[in-house]
Amino acid sequence: MKLKVNGTDYELEVQPDMPLLWALRDELNIKGPKFGCGIAMCGACTVHINGRPVRSCSFPVSAVSGEVTTIEGLGTPDAMHAVQEAWVEHQVAQCGYCQSGQIMSATALLNQKPDPTDAEIDQFMSGNLCRCGTYPRIRAAIKAASSRLQEG
Repeated sequence: MKLKVNGTDYELEVQPDMPLLWALRDELNIKGPKFGCGIAMCGACTVHINGRPVRSCSFPVSAVSGEVTTIEGLGTPDAMHAVQEAWVEHQVAQCGYCQSGQIMSATALLNQKPDPTDAEIDQFMSGNLCRCGTYPRIRAAIKAASSRLQEG
């Protein structure tokens, strides 16, 4: 099975029904996406496939059509993505477990809606759970990243 992840092509020998999360973590040693619930409800495993957010814990590797981007592939070697910068600036992470999924979802939101309202942020991000309850910081970071991205 062929898979393109973060710009690199891979050849994997895995079962077609293996969840993408386990192909990334166990076969490719890409540890950014986390296992949270295993039923696509918490968002800790969120990655992008062709820019679209996908819950990798329940997405079979055989269904991947296009490029997978994980948190490791979001920025560049020289700079973090604007969402990552805003996360640090607003000190969003507490325990940090959900953060890669939160950041991947926030990035997908800003790709779809460059200047979302608070209500749009809350609705889009509602499927990403944070045990620490940093939702106000998440919203503030998304707003800051939106401004940063619009400035160019």
